[in-house]
Amino acid sequence: MSSRHHDIADDLRHQITTGRIKPGERLPSEVGLADRYKVGTVTLRSALAVLQGEGLVEKIHGKGNFVRRPPRKIVYVGGWGTLDPWTAAEAALCVTVRSTTIQAHGHLATLLKVPPGSPLTEFVCISHEGESPHGLARIYIPRDLAPAGVFDDEPSHREAVTRFAVLSVPQAAVRKTVCARPPTPDEASTLRTNFTAPVLAITRVATDSTGRIVEVALLVFPWDRVDAVFTTHHVTEERQTQA
Repeated sequence: MSSRHHDIADDLRHQITTGRIKPGERLPSEVGLADRYKVGTVTLRSALAVLQGEGLVEKIHGKGNFVRRPPRKIVYVGGWGTLDPWTAAEAALCVTVRSTTIQAHGHLATLLKVPPGSPLTEFVCISHEGESPHGLARIYIPRDLAPAGVFDDEPSHREAVTRFAVLSVPQAAVRKTVCARPPTPDEASTLRTNFTAPVLAITRVATDSTGRIVEVALLVFPWDRVDAVFTTHHVTEERQTQA
């Protein structure tokens, strides 16, 4: 026999999938739902956790539980590419950006191949459609390479930020590491995703022609809100035979 919280989850799921409760609609308060189903709030929250894990319900801090709208995916273009909202089914994405100066430490110092304590410029970029976040990018650049005026009104600068690309130094190579993993608590909170739902994590390291690391980007996307496209090009090497 199923437990009570599964019965409640089944009932709420039926109301959501049949349209009785519509996408974007706020559910009654947890106290109100607990009273309706005549259970304690612990049992009610367990039922909501089931629906949150299925991606049907999301909890917005300070506002309540809402029926999630069907996720609209964005496209991350690999190779030299970046976040590409123009191929995201015309999703009306916005990007909020915060920049600060920090000191390199631990993993960052290793990735950038700089001494611990070296000054870095950090760009934190969050893409979102309305209140639904789609991706998180933390971009690190040696302080002396940080592009000037990247946040002014120049179209090229705004486009660079929107695409999660703020490089000002020509890069000769970009190496990317891609993996699926559980989100950190900070990532789950920022992206409003369940702790058990995987994220697509991409580490992008750009190097200039001298071998210097000019950018490290740590990108995180919820698994159900992004498609990653990588294109490879066959390089033909021509050899000349000397007579």
